[in-house]
Amino acid sequence: MKDMLGREELITVEEALQVLFRYAPFKRPAELSIPIKNSYGMVLSKDILAPEDLPAFSRSTMDGFAVRSSDTFGATEGLPAYLTIVAEILMGEKPEGVLQKGECAKIATGGMLLEGADAAVMLEHTQQLDGKMIEILKPVSPGENVIQAGEDARKDERVLKSGHRLRPQDVGALAGLGITDIWTYEKPKVSIISTGDEIIAPDEPLQPGKVRDINSYTLAGLISGAGGIALKKGIFSDQYGIIRDVVEHSLQDSEMVLITGGSSVGTKDVTAKVINDLGRPGVLFHGVSLKPGKPMIGGVIGTAPVFGLPWHPAAVHVCFEIFIRPALAIQSGAAESQFDKKKRTIQARIARNISSSPGREEHIGVSLEKRNGEIWAVPLLGKSGLITTLTRADGTAVIPMRKFGVQEGDIVEVTIF
Repeated sequence: MKDMLGREELITVEEALQVLFRYAPFKRPAELSIPIKNSYGMVLSKDILAPEDLPAFSRSTMDGFAVRSSDTFGATEGLPAYLTIVAEILMGEKPEGVLQKGECAKIATGGMLLEGADAAVMLEHTQQLDGKMIEILKPVSPGENVIQAGEDARKDERVLKSGHRLRPQDVGALAGLGITDIWTYEKPKVSIISTGDEIIAPDEPLQPGKVRDINSYTLAGLISGAGGIALKKGIFSDQYGIIRDVVEHSLQDSEMVLITGGSSVGTKDVTAKVINDLGRPGVLFHGVSLKPGKPMIGGVIGTAPVFGLPWHPAAVHVCFEIFIRPALAIQSGAAESQFDKKKRTIQARIARNISSSPGREEHIGVSLEKRNGEIWAVPLLGKSGLITTLTRADGTAVIPMRKFGVQEGDIVEVTIF
C-alpha cells in the first residue's frame, strides 16, 4: 500500500512526523470561561494581564524591624547603631505615620512597611535594650529583606501567555492577583475504538482464543495524563462497515480518533481503507521504521487526526509518545516549548549489550537504578505483546535507527513514563 508520499517502503519516524504536522493545526475544541479552582492542567486561550500591582504594598520578608537603611550604615557588633522603637506593625493593617531618622518599627514577615522605611533588619541582627530602644548589629542596604510594591507583577503586565498549560503555582498567582475566572480551551476529546474479533471486555469470562482489552485502558490513562479526555467507544468486529460507522460517528464528538488493532497488513486490515474513504487527505503514512510500532497508521480526515495503532501494548505506548502526545498538545492549544520533551528524558548508561537492526528506531523498556552516582538503564527484554514488561519499566531507551546496537556502558536517552 502506498503512503501519502507515494512510497511502498517504511518511512522514518522523522518523516512520518513531518508529513503529519504538515496538516497542523488540527481540529481544536472550543474556548470557555472557567473558575480558577477548575483550571489545573487547562490551557489558556487568552493572555493574562495583571489587574493590579503584586504585591499591592511593600512588605517585609523577615521578622525584625522596619528601618531607614541609612540609619544602619557602618553598624557592627562592636559599634552598633541605636534606634528608637516608635511602633509595632500588626499583620493585615496599614501602619500610620512616617518613619523619621533614628526610628524603627517592629514588624513581622509579610507586614506592610510604613512610609519612610526602605529595608528590614532581621531580628537576629538586633539586640533590644529596653522597651524603647534597640541596637542594630549589622547594616542593611536599601530594599534588603523587603519585597517592593509591584516587584512580583506590575499592573497591566502580561503574567501568563496564551497557550500556557496551568500549573499549581500559576493558579496560585492568579488567585494572588484577584483573578477568579479565566478563558481556556476545552480539553480535546479523543475517541478510542478497539477492534478485533478476539478482544473481550475485562469483566467477561476468558474463553479459548480470546484476550481481554488492555489497550483502551492504557490509552485512556495516557490521554488523561496528556491533557485530553478519553471517550472509549467499545469493542468492534474487524468489518469495514462497522468500523467506518463508528469512526464516522466519533468524528462528530471528538477531535481525534484512535483505532487499536487492525493496523497489520492483511485481509482484516480495514483501518487504512476507512480513513481514506471518510475524507481527505486520508492516510499519510502506513508503516514506520520503528520497533515496536512498525504497522502504525497516521492520517487526517478533514482537520481531525486519526491513528491506527498496533495491537501489542508496548507498541501502543511507544506510538502514543511519539505521534499522539505531540498531536494532542497542538489540539489542546498548548504552546509547547523545545524543552518540553527534554523534561521527560534523561541520559543513562545501558546496563547490557543490545543488538539492533539498522534502519529502524528501536525503543526498549528499561528500569532505572543508581550505581556509583550514575543512572543506569537496565533493559527489560520481552516481546511487545507482554504488558507486564511495561509495568516493571520506568521508561524506554532509544536506539537510533542507524546504529547496530549499544554496548554496555554506552549513554542512551531514556523517555520517562
